[in-house]
Amino acid sequence: MERILLIGRNGQIGWELERCLVGLGEIVALDRSQLELHEATDIRRVVREVAPTMIFNAAAFTDVERAETDEAEALAINGAAVEALAGASHEARAVLVHYSTDYVFDGAAPAPYREHDTTAPLSAYGRTKLAGEEAIRASGCAHLIIRTSWVYASRGRNFLRTILRLAAQRSELRIVDDQHGAPTSARLIAQITAVMLHTLAVEPSVLERVRMGTTVNVAASGETTWYGFASEMRGLAAQLKIPFGAQLIPIRTDEYPVKARRPMNSRLSLERLSLEWGIVTPPWRLALRLCMEELAGSAGPDR
Repeated sequence: MERILLIGRNGQIGWELERCLVGLGEIVALDRSQLELHEATDIRRVVREVAPTMIFNAAAFTDVERAETDEAEALAINGAAVEALAGASHEARAVLVHYSTDYVFDGAAPAPYREHDTTAPLSAYGRTKLAGEEAIRASGCAHLIIRTSWVYASRGRNFLRTILRLAAQRSELRIVDDQHGAPTSARLIAQITAVMLHTLAVEPSVLERVRMGTTVNVAASGETTWYGFASEMRGLAAQLKIPFGAQLIPIRTDEYPVKARRPMNSRLSLERLSLEWGIVTPPWRLALRLCMEELAGSAGPDR
């Protein structure tokens, strides 16, 4: 049985991981109050003390807008801390599983991005996440980098919860309709991670690729725009009796001023996930329905 160190237990992916990995190993799950990510010595100390066989890094600086004005802080968490963790993983001979983003690409390609396509981040957030990826590869540690896109969950700060909250308060919402990607729930990411962990245990060829270091795209299947995502929410909200009184108005990216530039194409190719891991992900609409059903049975998007 694996001994698992999970970092970032209270984040969207980390919270789901702690539940999905139950039964697959002995889990030591830490939040920021238990591990100071700004201190490389603290990271190395924790890894030595826990002595894990696998490390899951679900901690990240994810505020895309704030990263534009505080790139140093974003780099400290997404870059320097990851570099220290990769070094500690190498020393411990542990497999490092790390989560990255579609924002490492510039979104100019006409097709879904494959894992080996050229990276060219447009934003500070994307640059810092790419720095983390590069640090892992340079460390020589056994690793699995999971790139995903448009992450949301029934808890935390994310597009879904923001739209549901605002739609209950406002009469009109302007939503970007020319950026394309696959909304992917944190629960789906955690569930697929658990399947991948099982695959590592039974498929020697897959285990060897991870020992050498590999990157895999994980996202829900299909694609939409942010406007399409919000429109699907509105339809589900009506079915599930979730308040949604706002009219949705599609707009172009240049009509919604923000500090950070986003990729126009955030689609990720899932071919490697299917061919090398034998995993086919469900449509994004299905994962969204499951998430909103969970919200409908709780205190709602503001809980």
